[in-house]
Amino acid sequence: MLRFKSLGSGSTGNATLVQASGIRSTTLMIDCGLGLKQLALRLAEAAATEAAMVDAIFITHEHSDHIGCARQFALRHRVPVWMSRGTYEALGSPDFDGLLHIATDGQAIDLGEFQVTPFTVPHDAREPLQLTCTDGHAKLGVLTDLGHATAHVLKHLTGCHAMLLECNHDTDLLANSSYPAFLKKRVGGPYGHLSNTAAAAIAGELAHLGLKHVVAAHLSAQNNNPNLALKALHGSFAPLWGKTELSVAHPLEGSPWIQVSA
Repeated sequence: MLRFKSLGSGSTGNATLVQASGIRSTTLMIDCGLGLKQLALRLAEAAATEAAMVDAIFITHEHSDHIGCARQFALRHRVPVWMSRGTYEALGSPDFDGLLHIATDGQAIDLGEFQVTPFTVPHDAREPLQLTCTDGHAKLGVLTDLGHATAHVLKHLTGCHAMLLECNHDTDLLANSSYPAFLKKRVGGPYGHLSNTAAAAIAGELAHLGLKHVVAAHLSAQNNNPNLALKALHGSFAPLWGKTELSVAHPLEGSPWIQVSA
């Protein structure tokens, strides 16, 4: 069984648990953009009361709302960490005491009960990666923090049964926000973040009868709201009415556990 849960998604910090159960249970934490105390609280709320239940960490890129306490947590609990070479160098090449593993585009990582495959995305970071996760039956796609979807991105996400999909901003709200011009350009640019409209287009491109869950993630507190994100996504699934469950990851509370099934 493959399932996932957002522990929080947004500029205040991002972390997602992916868990597969077979002979044993294996849990991956994707990003760790929280402080140690807050992470412990959210893991407890997720019924992962023992930090040892996190078997591995995958860092998508070096921005603070994604890296957070990753190094401190990994060293404290002896958890292996995967990230790209570019992300590692952008962090200043810190010492992970033998726990670091370098992830590369398209190179699958075997975590025992499931496998993850990183892929490159266009974002204003050194070497950002997003990923898919599969237990051999079901497939989860994680796609946050990118400015647009390339053919390479869409290829990796084809056939997903669930997705955590960035819906960062509403274009009108961003345009009329108090953000300075340079920040509006950065957020809305091809290496920034996905708008609701862009996310909906991606969802529509990837929609199929087996896609059962789409969770909108990384919503801007200033330039978006859940109703706008869900309205945009809803329109992209018109041909699959009633087949895909749509929800939003809360910036502080995340999401409930969601099972991914084929």
